[in-house]
Amino acid sequence: MKAVFKHEAGLYSHGLLACVFGAFLLEFIGIGAMLYNINAAVANFEYALGTFCIGFVALVPILTMRVLAEEKKQKTDQLLSLLPLSSTDIILGKYFAMALVFVIPMLVACVYPLIFSMYGEVYLPTSYGALFAFVFLGLALIAIGMFISSLTESQGMAAGLCVVVMLFCYYSASLADYIASTAFNLVALVVIAALLALLVRRLTCSDAAGILVLVLCLAAVGVVWLVSPDSLATLLPDLMSRLSLFERFYTFVNGVFDVTAIVYCLSAAAFFLFLCVQSWEKKRYNG
Repeated sequence: MKAVFKHEAGLYSHGLLACVFGAFLLEFIGIGAMLYNINAAVANFEYALGTFCIGFVALVPILTMRVLAEEKKQKTDQLLSLLPLSSTDIILGKYFAMALVFVIPMLVACVYPLIFSMYGEVYLPTSYGALFAFVFLGLALIAIGMFISSLTESQGMAAGLCVVVMLFCYYSASLADYIASTAFNLVALVVIAALLALLVRRLTCSDAAGILVLVLCLAAVGVVWLVSPDSLATLLPDLMSRLSLFERFYTFVNGVFDVTAIVYCLSAAAFFLFLCVQSWEKKRYNG
């Protein structure tokens, strides 16, 4: 893992991607700070971070689109598979290199509340609590982007899919407020079950595994429908709200340090890194 990490970190340090990513990250945060902390004279730096969240929709695809897709396109993934490295070492080495590219600008952003506190009152505990949560939110989103990159050989397709997924994650809680039809929820849940089954089928190359997942998901939906039909009207909206990474982060913007949100972000990152490993393993044994 260390060898992969050093190699990827070296590529970032000698290229423009890390500089562009860091510059735009700090620019977005700076714009939010200017709007709230300077122009509006608001003492809460966390509002600036809450405003920037939409920036992840553009920045995460830029950072993650090439990390695995380019390896597949250039066939260098086959060379990596010949090295005495496990799939976990390869995935984690690449992930930690991207995490470093993200964390370094965030260390610079940690100075902002201290600078603002020199010229006015700033709530430092909530500001740094939000910064802490912001880092974990970014790490979870980077893991999602990395998994999407593992599904295709095209950087453009990886970036496009990642933008769609990021937008859905960002607006999922808002969209949940407009979903109230039981019939619509039922159809949506069936579609989600089918997509999940297709994903499992792609990762495992097993028709049986895909069918099993589909049957289990449909059975769960059927049980809910039989036991409490009215709950279907709120099941999908509740899931969308509770699973939203951005909605968890907004708890910190509101001044509450929620440990469960940090655990959730870490769990999401670990889950999608696990899927990355499975996707890489599939390519290793089928390629």
